[in-house]
Amino acid sequence: MDKKSLLQMTVDIVASHASMNEISKDDLLLEIDMVFNKLAVLSGGEELVAEAVTIVEAEAPVEVKPAVPLEAAFGSDKVFCMVCGKGMKTLKRHISTAHGMKPGQYRKQFGIPSGTPLVAKMYSDQRKSMAKNLNLAERLVKARAARTKKKKAAK
Repeated sequence: MDKKSLLQMTVDIVASHASMNEISKDDLLLEIDMVFNKLAVLSGGEELVAEAVTIVEAEAPVEVKPAVPLEAAFGSDKVFCMVCGKGMKTLKRHISTAHGMKPGQYRKQFGIPSGTPLVAKMYSDQRKSMAKNLNLAERLVKARAARTKKKKAAK
């Protein structure tokens, strides 16, 4: 496969991913390198930019100052990302896709207690009441009992 085709495929893939996820400039460049290399390898070529990928991955994480104070970050209707300041209902997916962090890393970096949920209180309450209305707890107990009974019958 020629280089022009590889570049076009790389552009299409990375543009598609970037349109659905917030990506920093460094992460975007890294993703372009990784996708291009993977396509080159899959098409029978060699890795072309392996050094750039290794250098970027080897860099130490940079300390980020909170964009929002801890007291203001956790509201009843929104939780705010302490990295970029965006407000949303839940942070877990956002910090993973936009900032490449796991919830534990995020909590540690900003001194958030482990018992503090990374979701808005109102959102959590809505999900809880919906689960109660649908009797999800009872259904779960019944499903587990049926599964246990089925396993015992199989033995």
